[in-house]
Amino acid sequence: MTVGQKSLPKWILIVSGLFALLELLVSIAICFSPQSVLETIDLNAKGVDYLIYMWAARQFALGFIFVFATFKQSVPMLTIAYIFFLVMFAGDFIIGILQKNNSLILSAIVMCMISSALIFAINKRK
Repeated sequence: MTVGQKSLPKWILIVSGLFALLELLVSIAICFSPQSVLETIDLNAKGVDYLIYMWAARQFALGFIFVFATFKQSVPMLTIAYIFFLVMFAGDFIIGILQKNNSLILSAIVMCMISSALIFAINKRK
């Protein structure tokens, strides 16, 4: 942080740290126990392992970005991370509608609201 920047509130850093941990744990679960995350997918089908590892890499990258941004207490980096989070869950919302999966729709709405609130809180100027 530069001299002119105010430090982020501790609660934002704690929430961001929890999201970082969550994303890293999800990536590990996807890599090492995909059946626990993907109950309805035939894991023996051709090409599925490729998609699983791509999804795990996406989750790991997001977790790493959250870890780095939280450690640095960087407002721009955390803003970008939460914008990515918002876009990702907006996509999950659309997928939930297309798949008629109410739990995915509901969780996507909740996470979009949380992401939006955190973007606002991080960039709020007093």
